[in-house]
Amino acid sequence: MAHELGLFEKFGLDVALHRELGWATVRNKIIFGELDAAHAVVGMPFAATLGISGAKADCVTGLVLSLHGNAITLSDELWQRGVRDGARLRQFIAEHRRERTLTFGVVSLISSHCFLLREWLAAAGVDADREVRIVVVPPPQMPENLKAGHLHGCCVGEPWNSVMVASGAGFVAATSAELAPGHPEKVLMVRRDFAEQFAAEHEALIAALLEACEFCDEPANREQVIATLARREYVNAAPAALRAGLSGEFDFGHGVTRRVPEFGVFSGPEANEPSADKASWALRHLRASGLVKNPADLTPALGARVFRADIFERASRLRSATPEKKENETPDTQLTLA
Repeated sequence: MAHELGLFEKFGLDVALHRELGWATVRNKIIFGELDAAHAVVGMPFAATLGISGAKADCVTGLVLSLHGNAITLSDELWQRGVRDGARLRQFIAEHRRERTLTFGVVSLISSHCFLLREWLAAAGVDADREVRIVVVPPPQMPENLKAGHLHGCCVGEPWNSVMVASGAGFVAATSAELAPGHPEKVLMVRRDFAEQFAAEHEALIAALLEACEFCDEPANREQVIATLARREYVNAAPAALRAGLSGEFDFGHGVTRRVPEFGVFSGPEANEPSADKASWALRHLRASGLVKNPADLTPALGARVFRADIFERASRLRSATPEKKENETPDTQLTLA
């Protein structure tokens, strides 16, 4: 929306948007300098900084782009077999332990989706490492895989849960707003050297995105956001599917519809600050994931080094002080963004 609304130009930036194939590609292109900045899953700046499951480079975030926005969807087959929630899922797994292992999809092992799914399973008494299989699947491929029976459930952002419900492939068992109120979802990720060498441009980028976040969070703007996201070059999904996650009027499947307040949050008091508590949430779940060879590395000091509230504060002041863009004003700086 920052691109569509001319907000990058307002802050003196010429931004080229690149649509990437998956989160691993985003991470590698940030690390090797092919992208200046990226919309990233919450654990990625930490994973890149520590070299978890891939290449290593010091990375930071000066902006949380959103809170919540995900849901856990289970297959319609499980519904037909009597599963309605985590407790009944645990019972089903115990009853069929010798026959099959259920497979669940997530978008990344270092994303909030994986963290939430593991926590939901654990709360139900299911061992995510021993009793089920968790695999990485690109979000647009989850509906087809759920319908085909390759997945028995998944944790993914909208609109893909709504797509699965509308097609009859599955039902929503829980939303992330209900499971972990206030949890960070996506962040703006850059290399540390970029943040230091191009501090003014980085802060201008955050300022533009802050204004876009405010626009997206305003109910009066939701139809414009939906129409934009529906386009082929963006999410390329039906407006009806996109509307559920943005309005909060959520269809859980099988005749259950209810409003989920703050299903997805883009702006608001303390929503966008990469604060210590948001960093702590990500670090706690990375520790529980078992992906980190030395859990002692996941310290509050690392949280403060990666989640940069100081950068956010400077960008917020710039956002407040920047006047409207003048006619025919040419952007000063070119950036490449995923």
